[in-house]
Amino acid sequence: MLYPVKFVPRLKERLWGGKELLATAKAGKAANIDPQKAYGESWELSAVAGDVSVVANGFLKRNNLEEIIEVYMGNLVGDKVYDRYGLTFPLLVKSLDCHDVLSVQVHPDDELAAERHDSYGKTEMWYVVDCEKGAALYVGFKDTTITREQYIAAVNEDRLPEILNRVEVKAGDVFFIPAGTVHALGKGIEVLEIQQTSDITYRIYDWNRTDAEGRSRELHTALAVDAIDFSRDGEACHIKYSPKTNESVGMVDCPYFTTNIISLDGTCEKDYMSLDSFVLYICARGEATVKMGDASEHIGPLDLVMIPAEADSVELSGKADLLEVYIK
Repeated sequence: MLYPVKFVPRLKERLWGGKELLATAKAGKAANIDPQKAYGESWELSAVAGDVSVVANGFLKRNNLEEIIEVYMGNLVGDKVYDRYGLTFPLLVKSLDCHDVLSVQVHPDDELAAERHDSYGKTEMWYVVDCEKGAALYVGFKDTTITREQYIAAVNEDRLPEILNRVEVKAGDVFFIPAGTVHALGKGIEVLEIQQTSDITYRIYDWNRTDAEGRSRELHTALAVDAIDFSRDGEACHIKYSPKTNESVGMVDCPYFTTNIISLDGTCEKDYMSLDSFVLYICARGEATVKMGDASEHIGPLDLVMIPAEADSVELSGKADLLEVYIK
């Protein structure tokens, strides 16, 4: 029988990254941490080519995600998930440590990504783990009647930030970012990100900054125009929810993933008998023990564990805010 599976995080150096939060949270868990580097992302679970996650625990240790899907198929990911995605795990989960504002960007949908890149599109969500006072992000446009021509003019005149919808954030805020939504995370925000398995990003605007050698990063303004949904309501991307103790409360439910939050305090049991999918638990804060049969795993802040689809039930114990992710 399978067991709760953990994976080795993969840290990513980024121009906008920092040296404290992720390095501290991932110390002893991720490979090759260099305290001199600015890490912006930790890929907690990935099937992206060249960055496929490796198992960190149990008898599957040192096997990668694709290898264990090939062996256990529906027992691991769910029969319908396996029939749809095969050996490619459908989700990419990241922790982001934003010590500076990220570029303004947009992601293509499935149709455009398949046509241009032979890839899935990139719909995603953000859960704000922590942030500085006054921190903000950008999602959508201030005016949902903006036209393609008005957008192009703003880009050409270097005034794109003026037309973006800016939202101040606090810990626990949730944003759903469908493909086609213009967006950017701001300075001083720590985020958990759940998305389709895709690493395709069209960078539109990068705040006129340069790297240590004085070089600007590549922009993809021409590619981005056809990917943008100009009718996207940025305010609607800000998801409202009310947590309940020891219950799953829905936050995002889309064709690519369902994400709930569990405010764990004590012990609760989750019944997955009728769910034909893996389940991910991602710890936003606090600590918890995840028990499946006779096997259990401890998770702390920014840790992830996968419950195989063959599990009928799981016992959770501890005091933590847990994201619960699966595919319906």
